[in-house]
Amino acid sequence: MLGMFCVRACSGLVGCRTATRVRSLHSIHGITVAQIDEEVAKLLELKAQLGGDDGKHQFVLKTAKGTRDYNPKQMAIREKVFNTIIGCFKRHGAETIDTPVFELKETLTGKYGEDSKLIYDLKDQGGELLSLRYDLTVPFARYLAMNKITNIKRYHIAKVYRRDNPAMTRGRYREFYQCDFDIAGQYDAMIPDAECLKIVHEILSELDLGDFRIKVNDRRILDGMFAVCGVPDDKFRTICSTVDKLDKLPWEEVKKEMVNEKGLSEEAANQIGEYVSMQGGMDLAERLLQDQKMSQSKQACAGLSDIKLLFSYLQLFQVTDKVVFDLSLARGLDYYTGVIYEAVLTQAGVAPVSTEAQNGAEESVSVGSVAGGGRYDGLVGMFDPKGRKVPCVGVSIGIERVFSIMEQKAEASAEKVRTTEVQVMVASAQKNLLEEKLKLITELWNAGIKAEVMYKKNPKLLSQLQHCEESGIPLVAILGEQELKDGVVKLRVVATREEVDISRADLIGEIRRRTSEA
Repeated sequence: MLGMFCVRACSGLVGCRTATRVRSLHSIHGITVAQIDEEVAKLLELKAQLGGDDGKHQFVLKTAKGTRDYNPKQMAIREKVFNTIIGCFKRHGAETIDTPVFELKETLTGKYGEDSKLIYDLKDQGGELLSLRYDLTVPFARYLAMNKITNIKRYHIAKVYRRDNPAMTRGRYREFYQCDFDIAGQYDAMIPDAECLKIVHEILSELDLGDFRIKVNDRRILDGMFAVCGVPDDKFRTICSTVDKLDKLPWEEVKKEMVNEKGLSEEAANQIGEYVSMQGGMDLAERLLQDQKMSQSKQACAGLSDIKLLFSYLQLFQVTDKVVFDLSLARGLDYYTGVIYEAVLTQAGVAPVSTEAQNGAEESVSVGSVAGGGRYDGLVGMFDPKGRKVPCVGVSIGIERVFSIMEQKAEASAEKVRTTEVQVMVASAQKNLLEEKLKLITELWNAGIKAEVMYKKNPKLLSQLQHCEESGIPLVAILGEQELKDGVVKLRVVATREEVDISRADLIGEIRRRTSEA
């Protein structure tokens, strides 16, 4: 009934009849004016979405759920982060590739465990069932198998898509970038794996995001642990996905899911609980090799021996201060076969991992995962017609989380973020000098100098100087009639307002010298 009244009210919202029509409703069936106003507002919004009275469609100006735009300041921060990451990848000898943003649906199906429900499927396009890529690892494995590549060290930075519940403030989106580094090939154990962890350490240290920990475990240790704790073989993967939630949920809730939802016995869950609370380093691996139950599993022993070897290489790479062997780390993706790792940011001021912390006596508080990866020796074989395996290990940097932190730091800091790289502004002190300015800026551009000029014939000198201050342009090359006669350019340093006359022939060298020092 209320809806009918509101439709009438909305249709009568023309001229002076509006107020009369709305007010007359407030006495009917106890409906208040406030209720009517609210319903009318909703209908007007709907009307705007469907189209106005002139029949034109009114666009709803918003980005799709789980996506966002990036303004120039945000893009400048992103570019800086990308340059740091790419610089690290190149320092370690990686080359880059690219793959399509969508893959055949069957390529992605069955590779992500319970997360497969988050894959975006596309409508049938010309007989092919397609899906947007969920990560960069599965397309990489397909690429290796398709091109019969057995050795490559590659990085790939591109967007991926997940039909997840977005948490924008924490850097979780439906469309986001991944930065992957992978080593494919048959090599001696743990050397490539250790390099991946060294890369994570270098990137997080260089970005200066705050204190961090790199958690390490091995899928074989997890599977061996599940076996000796009495988990049926067919429940390994699903229990692994539940253990993976320990970074978000307390043990009691994880245990409840294991027992009530996954059908695991309480005794088995309790035994798992004892193991997943353990943290340490090489000493923990040695202790577990002597453990009465764990030593019964060949799988677990192989994994523990590799963890010991990994820590010996990490000591040589000088990164053990940030790495901890953590039995609760599971990583829910189905394709991992060996070592797995995840980097998490911890609260500022947390001390490096100490002996007490490794034994679980004190814990640092995690504030978010920023990188993860592991070994996936069987994934390429899934795509190869003859099932030939190409051992692979890699890491993915959670770049959106990094961006969120960097943006927050930039907002909190008084430091101005430059959105351009302009080195010098070509300005004029008098009128009718546009042609001379265009000649000078052409010389600068041709010499590779980043320069800018105002798009006005006779701009005021003050407005040109203000533009430099607002944009962070460090130098101004000022032309005037006297300067033209003398064959010089007045070079002004924006920060100090110092001015010097530089001969036209020396200008390019002087700009380079001054901007390289900055």
